Amino acid sequence: MNDTIQILIAMVIYMAAVIMIGVFYAKRANKSSEEYFLGGRSLGPWVTAMSAEASDMSGWLLMGLPGVAYWCGLADAAWTAIGLAVGTYFNWLIVSKRLRRYSVRANNSITLPDFFSNRFREKNKHIMLLSALFILIFFTVYAASCFVTCGKLFSTLFGTSYQAMLIVGAVFVLVYTLLGGFLAESISDFMQAIVMITALTVIVIIGVVKAGGIGSIIDNAQQIPGFLEFFGLATPAVDETGKQLLEAGKPVFGAAADYGILTIFSMMAWGLGYFGMPQVLLRFMAIRKEEELKRSRRIAMVWVVISLAVAVFIGIVGRQLFPDALLTKSSAESIFITMSQSFLPPILAGFVMAGILAATISSSDSYLLIAASAFSKNVFQGVFKKNASDKQVMTVSRITLLVLTAIGIVVALDENSVIFEIVSFAWAGFGATFGPIMIFSLFWKRVNKPGAIAGMVSGAFMVFFWKLVLSKIGGVFAIYELLPAFIFSSVCIVVVSLLTKAPSKEIEEDFEAVRAGKCE
Repeated sequence: MNDTIQILIAMVIYMAAVIMIGVFYAKRANKSSEEYFLGGRSLGPWVTAMSAEASDMSGWLLMGLPGVAYWCGLADAAWTAIGLAVGTYFNWLIVSKRLRRYSVRANNSITLPDFFSNRFREKNKHIMLLSALFILIFFTVYAASCFVTCGKLFSTLFGTSYQAMLIVGAVFVLVYTLLGGFLAESISDFMQAIVMITALTVIVIIGVVKAGGIGSIIDNAQQIPGFLEFFGLATPAVDETGKQLLEAGKPVFGAAADYGILTIFSMMAWGLGYFGMPQVLLRFMAIRKEEELKRSRRIAMVWVVISLAVAVFIGIVGRQLFPDALLTKSSAESIFITMSQSFLPPILAGFVMAGILAATISSSDSYLLIAASAFSKNVFQGVFKKNASDKQVMTVSRITLLVLTAIGIVVALDENSVIFEIVSFAWAGFGATFGPIMIFSLFWKRVNKPGAIAGMVSGAFMVFFWKLVLSKIGGVFAIYELLPAFIFSSVCIVVVSLLTKAPSKEIEEDFEAVRAGKCE
């Protein structure tokens, strides 16, 4: 049987299993908007942990991160991974329990805009509208990154048009999200988290064996200036088109670039993004019991540490095994695919490829569902038609899913898109827009509505301004936009809150009740 056919069969089997999950939970999901958007707060600790991390990591874990390590070595990928691991831990440690409790206290909030609006007991819904709009903007970018993954995966596997495969992947994700809602998405994310970590582990073990062992991999990496350093960076020599130069069949590198403390803080700042990630925060709100979050934290941390470490190492191993196969920054993100196709029998390679598809689906369905809920629940019902029925909300949600998918496809049409770069911008957007105000909302009684609005607007503005304007200057301004934007948002929250009227007595009573461990 043709290798491509075998790979396709394996992937179809996997996709059929995912669709069956959606169908199984479709009836329950359509009972009400709370069931559809939050699963009725019924998630167990394993599903909470694994689905949170799978929906968060996306195809970026299997393609973006290994691609960075393959292209420029250890430093960028490793410091990013370390920052993410630290951010994951503290998000589960300090945010999860308080948010689960507070979301119930705040009028049983089932979306992030709901929570912020109810937290400040607003009547005119300014915070709700703002936060919903920011979710729509940044999740559209996020969904586009997932569609890029689909396009690269299928076009690489089957030698077909990137744009055609992009659309096929996007349609599959859309159909699945329409079917099952949050609960189906969370259950399938749990399964996909297992597929992802298994696929990574299998490929890295085989890769190490094929490369001749750890010692051989290290020796090869050390021959490339800056490639295996925590405080240096490899610099591929490229032509005017961005393609790496070859000399006697070997890729050419320039002198190692400096990697100072500011750059390290910049890459570790990825960890700050967790405090504002809706797809993770919703899992905290959806777990059935607050007491189960401790077990979820442990499960999540084991998964994250193993997955991130293996993903980085795949890029290092791939550089030895396929030194001249991937000669652009964009194509470097296919190293995981290249290794899988080269080392595994076609049918097994198909299931490993399903790992990439798993990561993409687990993220994009989360992004689309949260964005659709933000518009239908918080803009349509929350602002424009407050007496809208549950059926009308669900209808608007599905229309929104169609529109967002179409926009995401348009954003992703460029086949030279780099997944890591698209994700980094959306990640910064969420981290700076929602991260600071989430922390202050949960732990500072004096924060008020003007402070919350100032924090969200300033954080989002600074992400765009730093990325599109200041970063072009270079030097100190070349740092990752999340770090300055997060700091700027935090300062604005404190200053504006202190300069304006203190929260009402009712808001302060809510805060004290939650701090004392009361939900009702």
